[in-house]
Amino acid sequence: MSKLRLATVWLDGCSGCHMSLLDMDERLVDIAEKVEVVYSPLVDSKEFPEDVDITLVEGAVGSVEDEEKIKMIRRRTKTLVSLGDCAVTGNVPSMRNTCGPKAVLERLYLENVTIQPQIPSEGVPALRSRVCPVREVVKVDVFVPGCPPSADTIHLLLAGLLSGSVPDVRLLTRFGA
Repeated sequence: MSKLRLATVWLDGCSGCHMSLLDMDERLVDIAEKVEVVYSPLVDSKEFPEDVDITLVEGAVGSVEDEEKIKMIRRRTKTLVSLGDCAVTGNVPSMRNTCGPKAVLERLYLENVTIQPQIPSEGVPALRSRVCPVREVVKVDVFVPGCPPSADTIHLLLAGLLSGSVPDVRLLTRFGA
């Protein structure tokens, strides 16, 4: 039996969902026997590959780069999972929607700086006018709420997906999995 190709992606968020993924501890070994991790911030892959079976997406869409990346990922992924509240609802990153990207950049790079206050023109991705959940940019197949989702929830999700079914994550989170 060939292994499923798994990717994880980190957009505008805090990495908490990836930390919960790692919190699966020894259960990671069971998952690793069934998947080939083809892209992740946790491994040394540079290019998102073609023909990915499952992609777990953490974070909201907050920059133009995020938007382009998630569209490309959707084209190359069979099952796209919004993992965590930032990917599902926009959560904390979307708090900047009340003031807009210009005010955020000015606060970060002008108001709170004592040496060379300036908004960088290189190295900082162009921010979208509005942060949004992944589903507002591309079709999402599975939604996993939580900030972050527990390791148990992520394990049950992956175990289900690897066996060919989509577990009802609402039940998993309701009963503390």
